Amino acid sequence: MSTRLENAWRAINPVRLRKTFLELLDIYSPSGKEEDIQLYLEELLTRAGFSVERQEVDEDRYNLRVTMGSGEPFLYLVGHVDTVPAWDLDALGAQEEDGTIRGLGSADMKGGCAAMIEAWLALAEAFEPAERPSVGLLLVVGEEENGDGSAVFLQSCRPPWVVIGEPTSLAAGFAHYGYLEAGFVTRGLQSHSSLPELGHNAVESMLRVLLLLGNDPLFDRAKTEIVYSIREMSSSRAGFVVPDRCETWIDLHLPPDQDPSALQEAIRTIVADFGRTIPGLDLDVTFDFASAGYNLGTGNRLAQILREVYPALGLSLQMDPFRSHSDGNLFFAAGVKPLILGPGSLETAHTPEERVVFEEVSGAARIYAALCLGTT
Repeated sequence: MSTRLENAWRAINPVRLRKTFLELLDIYSPSGKEEDIQLYLEELLTRAGFSVERQEVDEDRYNLRVTMGSGEPFLYLVGHVDTVPAWDLDALGAQEEDGTIRGLGSADMKGGCAAMIEAWLALAEAFEPAERPSVGLLLVVGEEENGDGSAVFLQSCRPPWVVIGEPTSLAAGFAHYGYLEAGFVTRGLQSHSSLPELGHNAVESMLRVLLLLGNDPLFDRAKTEIVYSIREMSSSRAGFVVPDRCETWIDLHLPPDQDPSALQEAIRTIVADFGRTIPGLDLDVTFDFASAGYNLGTGNRLAQILREVYPALGLSLQMDPFRSHSDGNLFFAAGVKPLILGPGSLETAHTPEERVVFEEVSGAARIYAALCLGTT
């Protein structure tokens, strides 16, 4: 291990890191309402002596961008500050017990953001300005919705590499699943609920569609890597009637080498036959969002750094594809190479049981510092 890395790791302050993390968790920042947390982070970084750039995304919504070193950064640490909406606002704040920290966004991805900020502060403390690596820190909004924060950044800056702190339990994601969002609408005929024979129930049609589609061999979980998940279903809300409309959204996560457009055509072909078994079926299928996956391989400088650093941290290096959707897809489509690596796991993200082990957050800070130093 180099002397520079030893110096950076000595500067990492677990007390400061825990404080930052807990304070981030106590700020409610669902997508679209990120200003409070960005004001907090802007003040934190400004107090540390950095010039913080706001990148306007929307009214009262902006990214924060900071750089150190000379020249254009080869690598950016990228964290999204937004979360999904709260399950229970009364139980919103951070909770800590036996080294585990719970709270909305703890895994996805305020733990990653806190670790990136601590790595950044440690590098600034360990080295004089002229000795600091040429790297960037980007704190974006909107990832949980449509990635508009990262899209704004990419309009003016496309670094060779980014490290995104999504929850991977510190596994390195040099490969990433693709994503396809499918919308289904069935239409029927409204009638009074006491006279269903006079109408045509769009919900019943939708249930039959979903049963047939879910049972197709294309989505057999024992034989395919495609992740098929019904996300939501809604119908017309008039009272005491047979519903004449039903809408369903399905999330499809595709292995890195699968083309989303080919899956779209496969689904269209499958549902085209449903009218033979579902009487009076009136079905529309749309694909509002598609994003291809990628595989960067592991024969690159960042993978080499991780192979050297993980044993020094007492960690076993796993290199697994990231199974969810993230801004990584957006960066890759723009010609940037994204590594997905962060504390916490997808298993608890977006659930009331979301949590992260603080030791992982501390380990992530050390890994991020090593990546920043090793790429310059």
